[in-house]
Amino acid sequence: MDVRERKIKVGDRAPDFVLKDQDGRDFRLLDIKGKRVLLSFHPLAWTEICARQMQSLEKNFGTFDTLKTLPVGLSVDAGPSKKAWADHLGIKKVQLLCDFWPHGEVAMMYDIFREKNGFSERANIIIDEKGKIALFRTYPLSQLPDINEIIDAIKQTK
Repeated sequence: MDVRERKIKVGDRAPDFVLKDQDGRDFRLLDIKGKRVLLSFHPLAWTEICARQMQSLEKNFGTFDTLKTLPVGLSVDAGPSKKAWADHLGIKKVQLLCDFWPHGEVAMMYDIFREKNGFSERANIIIDEKGKIALFRTYPLSQLPDINEIIDAIKQTK
């Protein structure tokens, strides 16, 4: 559970950003209209819990689509690594965003960058259709987020 005081909170306007995905395409948060966005931050590609976290997004992509929510994964890994990892995991629908350079800039915007480690917290942040933060949840690095908890939270933001 998230206990430390954060600069950014539920109800705040979500900071906009542009990042490349695993296929080199630009993703801009403010370009997503009429949908919620799930920002699913994971510390590093090629790790077991992060892999399971991204696979759960892919497996539930249809459910997210029904709920008018676009799930995306974010980490500080570089594009080529994200592309190889997505191919390895069979990720075809979920965009995996590269918060590589400036290193961790988006994680810093959302106040979840672990300076000491050089990567983000494990976190799920739901942005509503108006661009405001509807859910902000961090997890211990060793904990796989419960995808059903996130889906239920999205249903409650309707």
